[in-house]
Amino acid sequence: MTLVEKILAAHSSKKGISPGELINVRVDLILANDITAPLAIKEFRRIGINRVFDPHKVVMVPDHFVPNKDIPSAEQAKMMREFALEQGLVYFEVGETGIEHVILPEKGLVLPGDVVIGADSHTCTYGALGAFATGMGSTDIASAMATGEIWMKVPPTIKFVYHGKLGKWVSGKDLILYTIGDIGVDGALYSAMEFSGEAITSLSMDSRFTMANMAIEAGAKAGIFGVDDKTLDYVKPRAKRPYTVYEPDDSAQYSRVIEYDASKLEPQIAFPHLPSNTRPISQVGEIEIDQVVIGSCTNGRLEDLTIAAEVLQGRKVDKRVRCIIIPGSREVYLEALRRGLIETFIESGAVVSTPTCGPCLGGYMGVLAAGERCVSTTNRNFVGRMGSTGSEVYLANPAVAAASAILGRIGGPDEVETS
Repeated sequence: MTLVEKILAAHSSKKGISPGELINVRVDLILANDITAPLAIKEFRRIGINRVFDPHKVVMVPDHFVPNKDIPSAEQAKMMREFALEQGLVYFEVGETGIEHVILPEKGLVLPGDVVIGADSHTCTYGALGAFATGMGSTDIASAMATGEIWMKVPPTIKFVYHGKLGKWVSGKDLILYTIGDIGVDGALYSAMEFSGEAITSLSMDSRFTMANMAIEAGAKAGIFGVDDKTLDYVKPRAKRPYTVYEPDDSAQYSRVIEYDASKLEPQIAFPHLPSNTRPISQVGEIEIDQVVIGSCTNGRLEDLTIAAEVLQGRKVDKRVRCIIIPGSREVYLEALRRGLIETFIESGAVVSTPTCGPCLGGYMGVLAAGERCVSTTNRNFVGRMGSTGSEVYLANPAVAAASAILGRIGGPDEVETS
């Protein structure tokens, strides 16, 4: 069996499973946020069950519209807060919270070998820890809160092998953008993407979270990494319960094996209006911009902010550009503060926000007007994703985003260093 099949078999009390098989799966963690939780709560009430199956395995995080941006968002957050407190769920309030997919691994709530479901498509982020993690609809979440199980079809697995050593300024964001550009936004439809190879081994945990996060942008059910020493170094200080590390069998059957020479990759830019519309930085041309966003569940971690600060240090954001930097969690924010990164950002002319999803989904803290262009480290650049349907979003890694903020156009950090 593949890595995903091993995990799902263990959670369905089966010795073996194969792609296409319909199974009932026990879940280790269920997640919802201030957008999706209200729908799940309403459905849970409609079922007629008074208590969730296990309050320690249900997590609710306000992160999309918080601190509340308007009355409707305040009402949604209020409903989630009251339900979480009533049920005794794991809950993080504004001030101690952050973006859900950043804080759950930080706090040791997701561990290797887990099955995690969330009412958010980027739940697949946790595959970086060797967990099977996938997004589901709010009604599925309501059912799981009641029963502790989900019903699903076993996905086939595509194995991606990345050979070679990554160049300077090339990160997990570039690997996943290049991959999506190669296979398309439906190239891994209802499949698990298993990432491996020399280039993957060299990646930090933060870069692995980024890659797993964007598996959904290729249509995948999940993105997953094998557990190695880097994973265990991250997990061991955080884990508060036992966990199991699974490995794929040598004889595992993959639907496809796709190999890349990662040493040849440049930083990648996804042009509007699809994450698959990618080009290397050398082929971008002259594209002036109005805004830069560095943050989100994709690239709002400490490594991302450190890279952005390295580029911005001693330089100024172009006066025509709004540069918005959003730490992914309180922990990230505090450590960035201790290291002087926040001071670097502010002195460069950027603005630093409280942790929030905010502009990623066009919520607030950076909504675009018609005709405006934004370079963003977020995960999607669909029409109207960040505001007006007449705006454009270009996806990039934090180094390119920071460099673009300085240049006033899309450009790489090498240009900034030589200018």
